[in-house]
Amino acid sequence: MEHYNVEQKIQEFIAKIEAKNPNEPEFLQAVKEVAVTVIPFISTRPQYNGMKLLERMAEPERTIIFRVPWVDDNNEIQVNRGFRIQMNSAIGPYKGGIRFHPTVNLSVLKFLAFEQTFKNSLTTLPMGGGKGGADFDPQGKSDMEIMRFCQAFMSELCKYIGPETDVPAGDIGVGAREIGYLFGQYKKIRNEFTGVLTGKGLAYGGSLIRPEATGYGVVYFAEQMLKTINEDFKGKTVCVSGFGNVAWGVVKKVEELGGKVLTISGPDGYIYDKDGITGEKVDYMLELRSSGNNRAEDFLKKFPNVEFHAGKRPWEVKCDVAIPAATQNELDLDDAKKLVANGVVCVTEAANMPSSLEAINYFLDNKVLFSPGKASNAGGVATSGLEMTQNSIRLNWSSEEVDARLKEIMIGIHKACRDYGTEEDGYVNYVKGANIAGFVKVAEAMLAQGVV
Repeated sequence: MEHYNVEQKIQEFIAKIEAKNPNEPEFLQAVKEVAVTVIPFISTRPQYNGMKLLERMAEPERTIIFRVPWVDDNNEIQVNRGFRIQMNSAIGPYKGGIRFHPTVNLSVLKFLAFEQTFKNSLTTLPMGGGKGGADFDPQGKSDMEIMRFCQAFMSELCKYIGPETDVPAGDIGVGAREIGYLFGQYKKIRNEFTGVLTGKGLAYGGSLIRPEATGYGVVYFAEQMLKTINEDFKGKTVCVSGFGNVAWGVVKKVEELGGKVLTISGPDGYIYDKDGITGEKVDYMLELRSSGNNRAEDFLKKFPNVEFHAGKRPWEVKCDVAIPAATQNELDLDDAKKLVANGVVCVTEAANMPSSLEAINYFLDNKVLFSPGKASNAGGVATSGLEMTQNSIRLNWSSEEVDARLKEIMIGIHKACRDYGTEEDGYVNYVKGANIAGFVKVAEAMLAQGVV
């Protein structure tokens, strides 16, 4: 009977969320994934009874949508739409990236802000959840156009953010250059030099190893996952998707730990290199990205011996460890079946929600070690939190010190997921563990602060 009640509660909760947020598939997917694991946990804790904690977490504290008019190089006026979702501030100022991409809409940003709340909670640092961006496409734009857009975007956003209120960072389409322009405009308007953004350049308050941090953190997390079955990266084959900052950090750290990365990918297809993506090839990933290029095929210009598979995803390649590091829903049920059939032992998400729900369930049913992005890719935001600390004390730590703190945080996140996610047969369900561990800290803070 109890089981039926919990199932009924899950269905009722999801029905309410669907009715309230129609036409928002990404957001609904993220909320459902959390509800299925967290509602059974809530039902075992009397102090949470009737407090509507998950309902409150699924409703942003504030949703800001604004017009961004700017002038392009042909003196034509362009109009984009800007967003900031301030999801939850129970444990600290809102914290989460800014994304510039044509696919940016309310659903995508609400899903990212919701995930970010749990991810930030897992880091143990005092950061709430937020996310923002614009439907602006930086591809093919000149430096001056990007600067003018960033200035126009920040002229409105600056009214809602600040070092004690909301501290944005970069995300897809927002790298060091964009952060610099955004920071410059904020400083000019507010006439103050504060740690209002993270991912800044080293010359004006940035942290060492921030660009590599997400990728490094993912690999540290995967290393802990492998340890649960008495394995490590030495001699392991690894398939990676994407070739942005995150994939770059992953490839560097896997190589350092003795693994061999066989693939990277772009929207046009994937690169397979039987010798492993090492040395110059890793540097070339950065070179391609900094030229504003996201075509994997261009790898052949410099390394003609690698294979390029047009229009395909790398999950058909046999590997021990799979690390999706590109974008949401890039790994579906068919991909999951191929990976499992090929003997994958560990799948560690490096992007936000890159695996579909069906793929995740398939991995869990087949007892593959699987970690959701909110746990394994939290290294980026953790290092952003360390950047905030360095800004507050007006000191810079060495890269060794930042790396050591990052590793410590990832080991801590892994332990929390293991504590809440270990099942009776000893299998660690990281999805359940991450959701519950992330939820508990936010829930306790919300209970303490009353209905606000």
